[in-house]
Amino acid sequence: MKEEEVILVTPEDTVIGTMPKMEAHEKAVLHRAFSVFVMNDKGETLLQQRAAHKYHSPLLWTNTCCSHQRIGESNIAAGRRRLGEEMGFDTELKELFSFIYKAPFDNGLTEHELDHVLLGDFNGEPEINPEEVASWKWMDLDLIAKDLEEHPEIYTAWFRIIFNRFFDHIRQDKG
Repeated sequence: MKEEEVILVTPEDTVIGTMPKMEAHEKAVLHRAFSVFVMNDKGETLLQQRAAHKYHSPLLWTNTCCSHQRIGESNIAAGRRRLGEEMGFDTELKELFSFIYKAPFDNGLTEHELDHVLLGDFNGEPEINPEEVASWKWMDLDLIAKDLEEHPEIYTAWFRIIFNRFFDHIRQDKG
């Protein structure tokens, strides 16, 4: 099976090529990614705990799902694809914003991503894929913010980076 490729981009999100995913993470090359946040009618966010065998950040809590777009795939289509593959449901998504971050890991890999943040609504129970997800929970945004301050080590590096931007965006929409 051919290794998944990521889309290499400039800081302005112009495509400049592709590279095998592991190589991009080993070389810390900027590539396109997305992060999906799903909220319910109570204003809670669906978090997932990454599966134990993941090559980085195993068993850490993070946003609903995230991954990399494929060539020719829109951000929304990619988000919906992975939502189905990881969490077992589909919902409409909208793009909120994008930003660039760089997060090195203890295993020598580095996430260097132009991350497109997507939002969807859902009120059911996910049917998680145990190959991708160990557990899940709905959590109030204020409680996530508090828990991130008190226990940052139980969350993925990118979630710690992205959450405040996401939370600020949601508060502005409600304000």
